Amino acid sequence: MPPAPKYPSFAAVTMLVLGLLVMLARASQAMFEGGPDGDAASGTDDTDADSDSRAGVPATGAARIERHRDTGRSRAERRARDVLDEDDGDPWNGERTDESPWDERGSETDARRASEREASERYEQNVLEFSTGTLLANVALSQGLFGVAIVGAAWLADVPPVALGVETGNPWSVGLPAVGVGVAVGVALYAANELAAKVVDAAGIDYSEGLRESLAPDTLGGWAVLLGVVLPVIAGFEELLFRAALVGAFAAGFGVSPWLLAAFSTVAFAIGHGAQGPGGVAVTGLLGFALAAAFVLTESLLVVVVAHYLVNALEFGVHEGLGIEWV
Repeated sequence: MPPAPKYPSFAAVTMLVLGLLVMLARASQAMFEGGPDGDAASGTDDTDADSDSRAGVPATGAARIERHRDTGRSRAERRARDVLDEDDGDPWNGERTDESPWDERGSETDARRASEREASERYEQNVLEFSTGTLLANVALSQGLFGVAIVGAAWLADVPPVALGVETGNPWSVGLPAVGVGVAVGVALYAANELAAKVVDAAGIDYSEGLRESLAPDTLGGWAVLLGVVLPVIAGFEELLFRAALVGAFAAGFGVSPWLLAAFSTVAFAIGHGAQGPGGVAVTGLLGFALAAAFVLTESLLVVVVAHYLVNALEFGVHEGLGIEWV
């Protein structure tokens, strides 16, 4: 007779991992809030500041600097920046005359630009301390270790795999049919995610994509590591924690409605993505509940892992790889 599962012990480890993850998420959020005016890359668009801030920066980091200068901007703000860069706000379009309004407040403008330049330089220096490779390794290692902790706790606490959405011998749980369902769910959730992002952007709610932009590689090898290692680790761990443990195991061990637990896990999932701004938290929360619903309905961890991976992979590939903005 198999030993009785020790759900309280498993729950304690799960909540500890969740707390540590939220702490790391807050640290990531703080890193992307170091730009000018308190926003993560609300850096000045002044051309002089651009040239000065790049002084001494390796050429290989030029693309990363340009990408990070947009960190924290909404999609609409990034589109507007292209227009503003063509005209630095001078109503005389660069033609200084005796009647130019800049003559009367030149000192004020110079002081403002100097302050913006200094803040932008501080932000870029902080960002460049973390290479894309370092960030990818950090994310994969931290979430991989957290995932090992959850699996180890489940094993030591004798939590049955079926409670975590792993039913061996059932192809709809661990076989190709489950993969097919996951692909269909993932594509649908990616489209829904894009639509939700458009809605919050149109509403003027801050939706920062800085973390995703920071993780986007600049080399083919980097993309292979991202798509083949980092994103699978992220999808596997987050689904193991937020869906398999917080929903499946807790429902089986404590008799709580899985739908109530789905709501709880959704809130935790959204809070863990605070670095994406209020709009990002809202969009991520909707995604989290959709994944939780898919887990409750299919009772398959594999389905939601595949779906989660596809959402992330498509976002990286479309926006950072191909440079396509649907909205």
